[in-house]
Amino acid sequence: MGEGARAQEARMDFCFYLITDRKATASGRSIEEVLHLALEAGAKGVLLREKDLPGRELVELAGRVRALTLRHDARLLISERVDVALAVDADGVHVSGRSLPAAKVRELIGEEKLMGVSTHSVEEALAAQADGADFVTFSPVFESVSKPGYGPAAGADTLSMVCRSLTIPVFALGGINRDNAVIALKSGAYGIAVISAVVSAAEPGRAVRDIIDNMKDYKLKRVI
Repeated sequence: MGEGARAQEARMDFCFYLITDRKATASGRSIEEVLHLALEAGAKGVLLREKDLPGRELVELAGRVRALTLRHDARLLISERVDVALAVDADGVHVSGRSLPAAKVRELIGEEKLMGVSTHSVEEALAAQADGADFVTFSPVFESVSKPGYGPAAGADTLSMVCRSLTIPVFALGGINRDNAVIALKSGAYGIAVISAVVSAAEPGRAVRDIIDNMKDYKLKRVI
């Protein structure tokens, strides 16, 4: 294993990737409350994805979330905003087809920070890998409330094809819950990315624990 591969493996120390959506939280909770409960329950990767917030508010929220992730030894990535990620010293940036090109983001953040890329096809996933992504999310794998605008669910077979085509980690996204997380892992996914199953849950901590317990029952040999 080369130095670059070892460095990436050390940074990719999470398999549970929680994506925020403050507008979907249950019981009037703030996103910080949801994240506190989720991190206490064992979530180790967070994507702050609040694209509608003005810059100042986003930086302030990101700073509070960064403090939470540091307290729980978890990774924090910021959706699309390189400036915000750098301002709060986040662990990286997650980009999509609507943001700066992945190759340009890699130039801006350097090699030390993580870069995740949202993908919806094998071709997009391969392009993200070529542009320097550390990992990709592939969606929607299952029917999804949180990601309804990306066509029908791709299914486990397509996820498996994407995973076989790439040499970087693939996170299954879209409709992931306690019942199908293991299906994603059996299809070759490195990990799972979750939105509504946790953010909209009445008990976010319990939702995280239930998914992680099922993953552990599959004898996942990585840090969740």
